[in-house]
Amino acid sequence: MGRRFMVLSAGMGAGHDAVAGELARRLTAAGHEVLVHDVLSLLPGGTGTALRASYRLSVRRVPGVYATVHAVFLAPRAGTHAPPGRRRRPGVSVPAALAEGRLRALVDRWRPDAVVCTFHLAGQLTGRMRERGTLAVPSAVFVTDFAVHRGWLHPANDLYLCVTESAAQAVRSATGCRVAVPGPVVPPAFLRPAGPGTWHWAGERPAVLICSGAWGVGSGLTRTAAALAGHGCRPVLLCGRDERLRRQAARVPGVVALGWVEDLPQLMASARLLIDNAAGQTAVQALAAGLPVIGYRALAGHGAAGVRAMAADGLTTCARSLDELLSAVDTLLPPGPVRDGRIARGMSVLQDDAARFVADLAAGAPPAA
Repeated sequence: MGRRFMVLSAGMGAGHDAVAGELARRLTAAGHEVLVHDVLSLLPGGTGTALRASYRLSVRRVPGVYATVHAVFLAPRAGTHAPPGRRRRPGVSVPAALAEGRLRALVDRWRPDAVVCTFHLAGQLTGRMRERGTLAVPSAVFVTDFAVHRGWLHPANDLYLCVTESAAQAVRSATGCRVAVPGPVVPPAFLRPAGPGTWHWAGERPAVLICSGAWGVGSGLTRTAAALAGHGCRPVLLCGRDERLRRQAARVPGVVALGWVEDLPQLMASARLLIDNAAGQTAVQALAAGLPVIGYRALAGHGAAGVRAMAADGLTTCARSLDELLSAVDTLLPPGPVRDGRIARGMSVLQDDAARFVADLAAGAPPAA
């Protein structure tokens, strides 16, 4: 029997929307109806637009400011573990309170059987409404981060879905909520690419992708690319939608500079490594594609926390200097047991289908433990 689902995302970069879109695709393929909505549009008076703009400005231009905001308002605090059977009540986000009326009206019109969140503000919003009794249907939160910050956590949500067991343990201890660990939500094309397609590199230099997200964010991106070119690699800098960065990188000898890439599975099939700075969707897509990942020059705040968490879980290598980066490249480029082991470990996180847990929640099936 088909059901109706509302998926709340946010256009903060492209990662949260990518997860929302893939969840919607899977649910639709299973015979359900899905509405995907940007939670920022539920905020009054252009507040959502202002939040997006301020976040983009801070991570691009003043990362130290964002690092401070993350440390004060989001980073986990010592001693926040909830005793067994008791739920800790984190502070309620003010923006979540501002969006409650509009979400209630949207739910009344759409009448979903469950609401699914892929952005932390949305999880605060549904948790607040479930606690207050203003959301009558169950809410699930898919935590896209490897390092779970406080913004994701609200004890009144019905189910949390996490990418790793370590992330799940953090959610359980902080909220007492039920948690499942399906692993990342990645389109099947990354697992079964149709081949490199049009991505053919002249010569024998191995292609190494450098990720900067949808907004082209990162420090020292062209310097890193130049160092890799001098090290015998063919660096391919993914500049997202930042045309200025693409033009700048295109002037560096030996560097391939790309704008927004539509056929990323095929591009990854033509590459040997990914250099990552955010532990976001591109990193998990690389894991699914069998591409080893090296974290380097991580973004401030949740990006650095995520890169460290991925390395702690054995999914990536974290390089703290250019020398360490080049050493990691030399270790992971050649075929052999080290590379094969890293690829196998990365693909092992793809454990289950998050959409199945969501559908079971709406059907009233026993929740995941």
